[in-house]
Amino acid sequence: MDVLKKKKGTFFGNLLRSLVATGKKVSPVFDAITGGKVSAILESIGNSKELNAVEKEMLIKELEQDVIEMQEITKRWESDNTGSFLARNIRPMSLAFLTLSLFIYVILDSSLKGFSIDEQWISLLGNLLMLTYGGYFGARTLEKIRKK
Repeated sequence: MDVLKKKKGTFFGNLLRSLVATGKKVSPVFDAITGGKVSAILESIGNSKELNAVEKEMLIKELEQDVIEMQEITKRWESDNTGSFLARNIRPMSLAFLTLSLFIYVILDSSLKGFSIDEQWISLLGNLLMLTYGGYFGARTLEKIRKK
């Protein structure tokens, strides 16, 4: 199960992984998680015969913490989109700037004999472009898939 691998995750997920590591059988909770509804997750925690009252309460508190964290992130994104022109368009402008920078470097490097760019700057620009393109278009694609 990939869900059980130890990695940085949500408060709820980390606690759930630690309970599984101690031998608790919480497969109904995992099934509810794949359904994606918080009410189903809460119900599966409440109905679990494997978890004691303290563990149930801890899982519910961690789930509430994760929900609050996601709400705060959403609020921050919404405020970014309702602010100034720059706040709304910083991601596409960054993408355009990095693409234009790469284009200018390629043109200058190919047309001027004495012009050369140090390898560390080329590597940095390449990494920034990959991160920006992946984040921008990858996130947009995931948003569209989730809406469908």
